[in-house]
Amino acid sequence: MKENKKRKIILDCDPGHDDAIAILLAAGNPTIELVGITTVAGNAEVEKTTNNALKVCEIAGIYDIPVLKGSGQPLVRKRETAPDIHGDSGMDGPVLPEPTRTVEEEHAVDFIIRKLMESDGDITLVPTGPLTNIAMAMRREPAILSKIKEIVIMGGGTFGNWTPAAEFNIYVDAEAAKVVYESGVPITMMGLDLTHQALATEEVSERIAAIENPAAKFVSDLLVFFRKTYLEVFGFEHPPVHDVCCVAYCIDPSVVEAKKLRVDVETKGELTYGMTLVDVHGVTGLEPNVNVAMKLDHAKFWDMVIEALNSYTKVYSEK
Repeated sequence: MKENKKRKIILDCDPGHDDAIAILLAAGNPTIELVGITTVAGNAEVEKTTNNALKVCEIAGIYDIPVLKGSGQPLVRKRETAPDIHGDSGMDGPVLPEPTRTVEEEHAVDFIIRKLMESDGDITLVPTGPLTNIAMAMRREPAILSKIKEIVIMGGGTFGNWTPAAEFNIYVDAEAAKVVYESGVPITMMGLDLTHQALATEEVSERIAAIENPAAKFVSDLLVFFRKTYLEVFGFEHPPVHDVCCVAYCIDPSVVEAKKLRVDVETKGELTYGMTLVDVHGVTGLEPNVNVAMKLDHAKFWDMVIEALNSYTKVYSEK
């Protein structure tokens, strides 16, 4: 029987509480080959999101995956961050030492281009923050478009959370999102319709707390802070771990139900800037261009995360 190849991904992120859990899931699942972790300004400034990515790697003992700093500003607009949700550091809550490892010298955009051009067209891009790095890579080297297996995006939806119309990741750099959504590359979108189902319930938190390793303790601490801010800002009893959905889909696409729909990004509307216009009923007559995830298998999703967190127990026992 032929052995299944691992799915290669580049995780482009802005840690971020849910980005941190996404990193742990990607590095802790045996079916994923995490080619690199690239960072972007989003939940916090890029210096902070990069340092946070290094801290996540440190707490989990991830030393063999490169971390590369990317874009610090959106393509056009002024930078916006989300301290009300993620704290000033971008990952408030856990008290972590400064990382011992350092970021690579290569810029994230250059790394993305290089890895794609060297590949056999088997790398999936997984952006869980603003799409600045991905858009810049596409503009700098259009030849990468045919090399991208798929882009699995956390962003957008049929409603907003940063404005009434727009989700945060798309809103803070809608021009970049427009470049990516119009690229012709296969796209799967984990929008708010889907990610608001990925709730870290009390039962989930108890399962994570029962795992005895530093990575799981770190996630427990993340969720305590995240639960507090989501309740205060959005009125959610349990926080949704948006970004983790992208990695879960890469592991097992059956964790979501999706439908191919037309999605366009608004960049000119006074009240609708950053909106993803999801043509649910096909009223535009335009050809569908995005695989839009709409329903999550909650039990399967959290089983994946728990299994990955348990894998770090073995990592620590072997140190």
